[in-house]
Amino acid sequence: MNDELAQSYAYCQKLARNAASNFYYCFYLLPREKRLAMCALYAYLRETDDICDSPAPLAERQVSLQAWREQVEAAFAGESRGPILPALADTARRYQIPREYLLDVLDGVQMDLEERSYETFAELEAYCYRVASVVGLACIHIWGFTSQAAIEPAIKCGLAFQLTNILRDLEEDAQRGRIYLPLEDLARHSYTPEDLHRRTCDDRLRSLLRYEVARAEAFYQEAAALPQYLHPDGQRVLGAMIDTYHALLVEIRRRDGDLCGERVRVGRWKKLSIALRWMLARPRRNEVAAASPITSVEGMRTR
Repeated sequence: MNDELAQSYAYCQKLARNAASNFYYCFYLLPREKRLAMCALYAYLRETDDICDSPAPLAERQVSLQAWREQVEAAFAGESRGPILPALADTARRYQIPREYLLDVLDGVQMDLEERSYETFAELEAYCYRVASVVGLACIHIWGFTSQAAIEPAIKCGLAFQLTNILRDLEEDAQRGRIYLPLEDLARHSYTPEDLHRRTCDDRLRSLLRYEVARAEAFYQEAAALPQYLHPDGQRVLGAMIDTYHALLVEIRRRDGDLCGERVRVGRWKKLSIALRWMLARPRRNEVAAASPITSVEGMRTR
């Protein structure tokens, strides 16, 4: 590894660590090379999100996103610039991550710059695929997987995580003019965007959020087939990620429509304890041809 590439990986690792991501502690369940690759992927996603969430005028953000897309495509062509892209391009090459996954993320952020709401769940699902499911697909290339059967549950895992994010950030997004929950769902529960902007907490909102939590839970269940197709260290890091994000969903369900409390978080010590538990986990044997799909994350055994 040359100095430029080593510096790029070091930058990505520092960025991931300083961001205190829900996932950063999970990265320590991976061998060093895979951990650095996950940091490169995280740094790319963080940089892309920052373009979207910048306070700059919309037109400037669109120009910045297009310039970033051109830099990413150039990096894949062998012309890496900046502190992140050398590590990202090297990670994509080493782990044979399809480039379209990483470019789909940019398409998802472009949707954020253009769309303020989604009429149907099908529309929202297309957005979630671009900003979350393709990330899961990139991750399983880094972790290692044994069968193409891993693709579908990896997609479902991304949907589960993104729906959890949407529910966690519901009020914050609404204040910024974004409503990600399908408008058809709001109408089904007689709740309006105006109610959300006014932070109206009543039985209509509770009914709506229970419906969406149940939908997210269903995706977590569909994602639970994924570990059996992963290499052992991938099983551990996925288990820790699911436990961390599902803990957010559990807290959202416990609050039952309260939009006025503090932002839902998983505390640092809770994240550390989850990572430690999965560090001690005994991975499943990869008996893909013979084994029936597991039905929960508990399919992995812990000491």
